[in-house]
Amino acid sequence: MQSLLAGPTMYACIDLGSNSFHLLIGEWVDGRIQIIERCSEKVQLGENVGATGKISTDAFQRGLACLQHFKLLMDQYPLEQYWALGTNAFRVASNAGLFIKSAGKLGIDISAISGVQEAILVYAGVISALPATDAQRLVIDIGGGSTEVIVGKQSQRLLTSSLAIGSVAWRDRFFNDQFASDSARLDRQLDKGVKAAKKLFRKTAPAVFRAGWSEVYASSGTSKMLMYICQEHGYGDGEIRRKGLVQLRHAIIESIFNNTDLPGIKEERRDLLLAGWCIMVALMKVYEIKRIRFSPTALREGMLDFMAKNKQTLKTLRNSDMPAVSQATD
Repeated sequence: MQSLLAGPTMYACIDLGSNSFHLLIGEWVDGRIQIIERCSEKVQLGENVGATGKISTDAFQRGLACLQHFKLLMDQYPLEQYWALGTNAFRVASNAGLFIKSAGKLGIDISAISGVQEAILVYAGVISALPATDAQRLVIDIGGGSTEVIVGKQSQRLLTSSLAIGSVAWRDRFFNDQFASDSARLDRQLDKGVKAAKKLFRKTAPAVFRAGWSEVYASSGTSKMLMYICQEHGYGDGEIRRKGLVQLRHAIIESIFNNTDLPGIKEERRDLLLAGWCIMVALMKVYEIKRIRFSPTALREGMLDFMAKNKQTLKTLRNSDMPAVSQATD
């Protein structure tokens, strides 16, 4: 197919999350990535994986349909290389290998990455958009199936961890349909969800406190949703505030129970609101955080940044123990 664009070398990355699939196409310009194309689709590949241990038939088909769309977009550009990485759902689902094989038939080679590898790339993505200072930063990424927690100073990581807790997994565990018709039960489920999340975050709390930080950033969809809710209700600008989340608890329950609008939230993310609230509130209480800045960059920007900076060794990437990058084909 004739490319629509010509010029500098372009890279593409596909971030296959448990909730959403993301495609990012960019090129390296003057030491930074310039984004050319951005596309996201809510696939929820991790839906009920925690209960069944496998990707459901419907989620499987949604995922392949999304990848077909991504492939059509990628074919419009003169890509030299691309990177398609699967996160938590690919780590835990028994039929993840079958999905990877099916994607390969579409022309997209996927590699599953570990939680630590995911955390490395999340951190790279977040700091790629921040000024180069000596501040120690705590970076948090709440995904659909896992949450990554990193403390670093510039490009040096002092703590890198991944926890098996995410908004899709917590929704499936604590907020299924049987609770939707009872606001009092929803309220009790929030307490249960926060308690379970606290238990997980307490495992990493000592290491997080030992590392120390002066700035905190949170990335990805759940954090973005909670940031907008806080912002629309007067709790800061571009921030997630613990006080705001706690004080908005009743309004959030009523919005879900009555199916009414809640300023700041998009309809397509309503199903993850209660789960996301539980995880963020638990995290902020355990780590003793009052406010968090939202980062618009995350895993996929980290992937592009990593690809561009390591373009001479992309086939092996041995120094970082990352999966190989694929060569783009016409």
